[in-house]
Amino acid sequence: MDIKITKTTTPKAKPTGKLGFGKVFTDHMFMMNYTEGKGWHDARIEPYHPISLDPSAMVFHYGQEMFEGLKAYCGVDGKVRLFRPEMNAKRTNDTNKRLCIPQLPEEDFVEAVKAVVSVDKDWIPKEDGTSLYIRPFIIATDEFLGVAPSKTYLFIIILSPSGAYYESGLAPVGIWIEDDYVRAVKGGMGFAKTGGNYAASLIAQVKAHDDGYSQVLWLDGVERKYIEEVGAMNIFFKIGGKVVTPMLNGSILPGITRNSVIEVCKSWGYEVEERKISVDELIAAQKEGKLEECFGTGTAAVISPVGKLRYKDDVMIINNNEIGPLSQKLYDTITGLQWGKIEDTFGFVMNID
Repeated sequence: MDIKITKTTTPKAKPTGKLGFGKVFTDHMFMMNYTEGKGWHDARIEPYHPISLDPSAMVFHYGQEMFEGLKAYCGVDGKVRLFRPEMNAKRTNDTNKRLCIPQLPEEDFVEAVKAVVSVDKDWIPKEDGTSLYIRPFIIATDEFLGVAPSKTYLFIIILSPSGAYYESGLAPVGIWIEDDYVRAVKGGMGFAKTGGNYAASLIAQVKAHDDGYSQVLWLDGVERKYIEEVGAMNIFFKIGGKVVTPMLNGSILPGITRNSVIEVCKSWGYEVEERKISVDELIAAQKEGKLEECFGTGTAAVISPVGKLRYKDDVMIINNNEIGPLSQKLYDTITGLQWGKIEDTFGFVMNID
């Protein structure tokens, strides 16, 4: 892929002090157009700037868009690393297929990410626990109000130096198991990385926050009794020594950190079960003292221990509301791989330089 690079003549000041998440953006962005009959074209890196779209652009009216999320890390050896970007490339095309967005060559996705990160690598924070968050996304740009797949698209990558996703760090969070609203069902878009899934989750998220909980844990949309995923994470449980997580069924996002945790746990000798888990099973396991740990997994938070689960009138306190040993070990291992602190025997890490 031939990428034209135009560097800014007015670089921004780097952020100082405590970094938040997704609030500060780097000097440059990657852009590439798609035109029906021509394919993807005009790959370029430009100074970060607003984009201009016609008010009739189809993304505004019918939500034909997708996004991804991954990170770049500055290792303890000074090398810049990506964590499994080829999986983000594959998931991009899985989402594209569901949303009738043209397939994007996976090697082009990875090359584009590496190129824009290389241009702005000085923005990668070096403090422990920090990273450069990478947000690729595709939007439909046809100027047309008819309901049909767009014939033109824009692929963009923006970058944001970020600190810990949760201000509380690894302190266990409280999760509200939603018993009123539904996010996704099999056959819908639950497995796709698209904004509509997140918009559908906001009302329950507000309700949970108002009651003092950090996130919402969704149940299946049909029987309303099987655990699915948290709004921004996949979910895991350690029950009676086994690691258990909901099976991918078409309404759950196939998380890259989820996949990595499964591989790592199996390498340690844990029995890992991907299956249906009912909320009644969780309540029973907690009452019997078998629910040993609970944690979420995702690109932003990596591992997020859960200390409290609420379902209707039941409030389950897990591991005395403290981080469990498996959660801590997984966090240390995955972040250790990302920052180059431990040897990558899994083939998860891709060096940029």
